[in-house]
Order: sequence, then structure tokens, then C-alpha cells
Amino acid sequence: MSYRCNTKIPTHKPASSHINCKKRITVGIICMSSKTKIVVLHVKELIYTGIFAALGILFIILLIIMFLPKEKKQETMSTVTQPVNDTYVPGVYTTSLILNDNVVEIEVTVDEENINSIRLVNLDEAVTTMYPLIQPSFEDLADQIITNQSLEGVTYPDDSKYTSMILLDAITSSLNKALENQGETDSE
Repeated sequence: MSYRCNTKIPTHKPASSHINCKKRITVGIICMSSKTKIVVLHVKELIYTGIFAALGILFIILLIIMFLPKEKKQETMSTVTQPVNDTYVPGVYTTSLILNDNVVEIEVTVDEENINSIRLVNLDEAVTTMYPLIQPSFEDLADQIITNQSLEGVTYPDDSKYTSMILLDAITSSLNKALENQGETDSE
């Protein structure tokens, strides 16, 4: 709102920037009401406020993502396949895993049609300390494989996914040795 001031500014006095005219402040020739408020915003303050508001929103979104409950799901190892004719050459087959500088062997015992046992050999206390999920993951996998007599349909939890995958690859390698030996004995 602007008002025209009816008073004249004297010319013989030095020009002052503010002359009071009946509850109005005169700036030059324009009078302003005393209720008018001027807000001065510095661009730097606006930028800082915008940055902090964006960081606050980003922080809240990050907290929501981090602390929302996640679904625990079981994964199935579908890449492991086994021939329909599960006939093995009876024997004990091993595959070595090297974990840091320690060698752990996975021993699979089979007869002609059954997987009799799967066990860890040379499992050192240092290995179980460094890899605490190796023992429970192995026992879970071995129980499933011996119960099903197959590698198909083996499941493992997400929290020990990579440990289970390494152990399952070693077990698969041992069982493939039993199948390969069968092909060698048939050709002789």
C-alpha cells in the first residue's frame, strides 16, 4: 500500500529520507503506513535453509528405508542340477575349500544309489571363529541333501546365502566326481 503525502518537503533543509506525516513515514514523495513491514531476506540464508531442508528430508527417508522390517525369504538353488539316474560309484569323495590359509575338506560318502553322509573334515577352530556361519549352514545343507537324496530343491536363508552357495558348490563338485568315476568304469 502506498499513500501520497500531502505535505511538501522543504527544499532549504537537507533532504532527509524520512519525514513523519500523520502516522505515515515518507520516503521521498511516497508515504507508507506504519503497519507496513519490510522483511529482508539474504540469498545466502535462503540457500542454507533449502540445503538443510533437503538434507533433513533425505535423512528421514534414509531412516525409513533402514528401519522398515524386511521380509525374510528362502532362496532355492536352481542352477544345481543332477542327472535322473542317480547311480554313483561307491566311495568317499572329497573337495577342498581354502579359507584364508586353512584347508577345509568336504567329504561325501556314497553307495550305488544313495548319498550316505556329508561331513566337514579338518575344520579348524580358527576357521569356525572367522566364519561362524559355516558350521550351521553346512549342517542344514547336508541334512536337506541326505533327506532328499538330491541337490534339487535345496534352500538356504538370505543371511547365510554366500556361505551356503560356496558349500553347495563344493558338495556338488564331490558328487560330480562320483558320477564322473561311474563314466570311467563303464568305458573300461
